Amino acid sequence: MSDKSGMQNNNRTRWLTLAGTILTQLALGSVYTWSLFNGQLSEKLGEPISRVALTFGILSLCLALASSVAGKLQERFGVRTVTIAAGLLMAAGFALTAHSDNVIMLYISAGVLVGLADGAGYLLTLTNCVKWFPERKGMISACSIGAYGLGSLLFKFVCGHLLATEGLQNTFMIWGGVAMVMVIAGALMMKDAPKQETAAVTREENSLNDNSNDSRDFTLAEAIRAPQYWMLALMFLTACMSGLYVIGVAKDIGQSLVKLDALTAANAVTVIAIANLSGRLVLGVLSDKMQRIRVISIAQIVSLAGMSMMLFTQMNEMMFFLSVACVAFSFGGTITVYPSLVSDFFGLNNMTKNYGLLYLGFGIGSIFASLVASLFGGFAVTFSIITALLIVSLVLSATIRLPNKSQEAHNTLQHV
Repeated sequence: MSDKSGMQNNNRTRWLTLAGTILTQLALGSVYTWSLFNGQLSEKLGEPISRVALTFGILSLCLALASSVAGKLQERFGVRTVTIAAGLLMAAGFALTAHSDNVIMLYISAGVLVGLADGAGYLLTLTNCVKWFPERKGMISACSIGAYGLGSLLFKFVCGHLLATEGLQNTFMIWGGVAMVMVIAGALMMKDAPKQETAAVTREENSLNDNSNDSRDFTLAEAIRAPQYWMLALMFLTACMSGLYVIGVAKDIGQSLVKLDALTAANAVTVIAIANLSGRLVLGVLSDKMQRIRVISIAQIVSLAGMSMMLFTQMNEMMFFLSVACVAFSFGGTITVYPSLVSDFFGLNNMTKNYGLLYLGFGIGSIFASLVASLFGGFAVTFSIITALLIVSLVLSATIRLPNKSQEAHNTLQHV
């Protein structure tokens, strides 16, 4: 009877953790409304929009850096404590942003502080929640990361209304306060997932995702010695590079390449948000029904189709929206499937650390694409490099095989 009661409590705990994770991710996803603020911040600080817009690049990089150490933070302090701290730091960052009177202060407050807070909370809560549901990894990733994407859509309307009625400074203060309350409320509903036994994964999932090897539980040190880790890293960086670059300059692509007026080109933001969220939900759920690496291949083909339209065709309005939708759909699906994919290759127990280092590709991809674009000017060179990397990534996803831990250990001993 006590065993049954314990199972019921455990089941209740994990569903509460999922609810808390979704609430937290909704708040953390709000940072993707940043482009709404570039114009007013440019006027306030007397800086060109290009310098103000760099804030989001810094935020993305700091988000990735914080994500890479999330596993160590969880080990030391637990998911609840770290998430509460992330909520407090996020509010502090927005409060300082509200009172920033120069661009350097803006970079530190909104770029560094908000980015670190967002990254610490994002990956930690996501991977902890996935560990609670080893039999539904794809679906849980879709729910969590889908909430992160939905947060950007919801807060677009919230922040837009606040900017129109409360002004720039008060908007940042209210935004920070609302996000903090949501993150802390979500954190109080979470508990650290118990250590998982690889053998406990269902036989059905083993056959679908090839993770039936009971010894497949790599530490980070073991994972980075496997060539498969760096193959996955290149594929992830490429997906982030294509997705983040196109999402960031979609309006400019519409105006420059398709000659759309500013209002029509701005509709790309809505198209991207819907496609991004659709990719997270569709490919996330699909990844529980077929091998996850095949889902990544599908995402790469969709992204290649979108990039090819931009690079090789004379786009009209419909093709422009279709092409950015393809890239956004692929990007959203990829970042949803990847945490579970990494656990398929390197085990569930060290997923936060193993995925955390790989997640640096999110920040690196964002910065690298922007640097290429600024160095060579125009879109053609950047599109060409992204297309070439997507082709390489597609070949890698078609040929990659699961690592053999015993073989990795043997290779390590040979080098000692």
